[in-house]
Amino acid sequence: MNIRCALVDDEPLALSLLESYVRKTPSLELCGSYPSAVQALHGLPEHPVDLLFLDIQMPELSGLEYSRMVPESTRIVFTTAFSQYALDGYRVHALDYLLKPISYADFLEAVNRARQWFDLQQRAEQPPAISLPSNPGTADSDFIYVKSDYKLVQIPLDKIRYIEGLKDYVKIHLEDESRPVLSLVSLRALEERLPASRFLRVHRSFIVQKSKISVIDKGRIVFGKEYIPVSDSYKQELQNYVNEHII
Repeated sequence: MNIRCALVDDEPLALSLLESYVRKTPSLELCGSYPSAVQALHGLPEHPVDLLFLDIQMPELSGLEYSRMVPESTRIVFTTAFSQYALDGYRVHALDYLLKPISYADFLEAVNRARQWFDLQQRAEQPPAISLPSNPGTADSDFIYVKSDYKLVQIPLDKIRYIEGLKDYVKIHLEDESRPVLSLVSLRALEERLPASRFLRVHRSFIVQKSKISVIDKGRIVFGKEYIPVSDSYKQELQNYVNEHII
């Protein structure tokens, strides 16, 4: 299937570049190109799209503000020149986040991620996407099975660094793997099946494996170049775990 997409960016050159990227990507169908979120607000309801490439910093109405107004069925890829907006993108459950200047390779990676999402969505009516032993708190719970890319994938629990929830699907980030595993299951459903002795919810969008926490910097958990936010409601539980291991 073609992915219907729209572009919103107040920078003419950036908008023109994205248009050129869409034109040479066969799986994309351009349904709208807007120089402001205000214009998109009026134009997009008449032409609903599957995927929205949305600049964050714009006058009158920012991309973050506008993202809360689009239908839940529309997936969002944020585009911005400012990396500090990445965590804001997580808060509104963006599908991806592209830092300007955007290369075509990065653009294609975001498109492929979107295609994975839509493929997962189409298979949502199939049997549950996650399987664990009947008692996940036991020592035998060494792995999970998740549905990803049309197949069941076994994921060893000891390889999981952290899990990122984005609306009704998750990204499972593994050690020694550059790309996360995507699966159409909610973070809450996954949390209920993971052994609480090993995994800790630190944010409404993140679960981390306790033993993989090696650096905490300014209230954030650091995994390489990734910074995982810790919500106020989860800080005490994290602190309790750290206190158990402080010498």
